[in-house]
Amino acid sequence: MKTSRVSFAAALAAGTVLVLSAPAFAHVGVQPGEATKGGYATINFKVPNERDNASTTQLEVSFPIDQPLTSVMPQDIPGWTVSVEKSKLDKPLTVHGKQINEAVTKVTWSGGKIEPGKFQQFPVSVGKLPENADQMVFKAIQTYDNNEVVRWIEEAKEGAPEPQTPAPVLKLTAAKGDDHHDAGDKKTDDAKASGKDDKAAGDHHDEAAKASDTTARALGIAGIVIGLGGVAFGIASRRRAS
Repeated sequence: MKTSRVSFAAALAAGTVLVLSAPAFAHVGVQPGEATKGGYATINFKVPNERDNASTTQLEVSFPIDQPLTSVMPQDIPGWTVSVEKSKLDKPLTVHGKQINEAVTKVTWSGGKIEPGKFQQFPVSVGKLPENADQMVFKAIQTYDNNEVVRWIEEAKEGAPEPQTPAPVLKLTAAKGDDHHDAGDKKTDDAKASGKDDKAAGDHHDEAAKASDTTARALGIAGIVIGLGGVAFGIASRRRAS
């Protein structure tokens, strides 16, 4: 009897762990998980259905107001209706010579259905991404057809376990312009080195040509001297014979 109670308690504890840890394995997230600072990107909000007896029928994604994006364009998804909500900015932005007074603060998809055991991706083109931040946090609300609402709004803290309902996070990485700059410098250095080599080769060629010309002149003079010597010898021989 005691053994049965212990087994039942162990099974109950294991089941509780699985239930509590389930959100960590399947939650609303951003794919790809990173983008370039100061650039434009297409990101997907991936929404899995975590329920066995209900379908997801709505997704709301809030964009951080303190990191306003001047361009947010959701892609049409068959069966879903999308609405974009904008808010006025406390401090206007200037982009491409234009002053921007408002930015997108929420995008909502509704009318569709994500059935149990399936997921849906919601693509959005965004930009210009912040240049002075390492990440963007998007708070999402998932609604089921049984009126259940799951709020994916908890922000992860460094050194702490992952929250039960974490907010989607887009990490921002530095642009790779430095690599291109280094490559350009290398090409310039190579060109300079090549120019030096070409100049050295040219100088060597000139020196060789000068040496060859000097040798040819010396041989020519020597030939003339020998020729004159032969003529003189012939004249002297004739005189002796006479």
